[in-house]
Amino acid sequence: MHAIRLHAFGPAENLTYETVEDPGPGPGQVLITVAAAGVHLLDTALREGMTGPYPAPVELPTIPGREVAGTVTSLGAGVDAGWLGKRVVAHLGMVPGGYAELAVTDTARLHEIPPGLDEAAAVAMIGTGRTTMGILQFAELGPDDIALVPAAAGGIGTLLVQYAKNAGATVVGLAGGPAKVARTAANGADLAVDYTAPDWAARVTAFLGNRRATVLFDSVGGATGLAAVGLLAKGGKHLVFGWSGEGPHDGSPLTFTEEELAERGITSMSVLGPVMIQKAGGDVRVLEERSLAEAAAGRLRPAVQRFPLARAAEAHRALETRGTVGKVVLEP
Repeated sequence: MHAIRLHAFGPAENLTYETVEDPGPGPGQVLITVAAAGVHLLDTALREGMTGPYPAPVELPTIPGREVAGTVTSLGAGVDAGWLGKRVVAHLGMVPGGYAELAVTDTARLHEIPPGLDEAAAVAMIGTGRTTMGILQFAELGPDDIALVPAAAGGIGTLLVQYAKNAGATVVGLAGGPAKVARTAANGADLAVDYTAPDWAARVTAFLGNRRATVLFDSVGGATGLAAVGLLAKGGKHLVFGWSGEGPHDGSPLTFTEEELAERGITSMSVLGPVMIQKAGGDVRVLEERSLAEAAAGRLRPAVQRFPLARAAEAHRALETRGTVGKVVLEP
């Protein structure tokens, strides 16, 4: 099979397109002929040798990637024959191997792809979508809410805007540059603003009038995040799930003392990791199932940017330089 392999930690150019031996499914596993493989920002950190949530750097050489969708074409011992030929999607967890024409995973990780949902969208929902569902557990959005969404043209931001609109909330989407602002507006935001412009906060304030945001979905931190916190009403929620550096002075997490939160009259919490899983009853599959169901019903429509598998290095470079919109997916 063809796969992307990493032999040495470093820049995107270290990702090479190679011919390697086909994997085989072990007991309780299936072999998937991959139609789409998800690319995550964490993949770029692991490529450089950073550990992220892992206890140590991955062993080299490795085939990166942890999200795949495709068709089950072979079964390991003890696997229900009903899986053969099914279109499936899976998050591989802590095990790499997704950037390839074939991938192996345990049946416990499989979800059948709903009819009408293509593999690239399914990959987006098994990763980005499940995280979005996890974040939304802490928001409880309704018609009285005003949701402020920085990075609104990104994979998670796109889904947050759609979900908030479906809940009847007023949505203010912040994005970097005219093209991303246009996409945010087309996605349904009531106001789409370029937060690289110096007057963006004033524009939001003018739009809201005497109202203020009730929920801030903060994935950027830094100066943009701090300015957005200033737009929250008393009793507002600051939900933190990253500090990606989307704006010109961003890239650092925001933290507040209890005194600062009391003075602002808001709450602030990080919603990633164990707290998210605990909120879902300890089972991440609950979030995956919700995500796929929302997409199957047409309520959530992930933004997907596709690259051929052989151009994985280009996909990584684009992701690292904020040159992508939505979920990045590799297609063999």
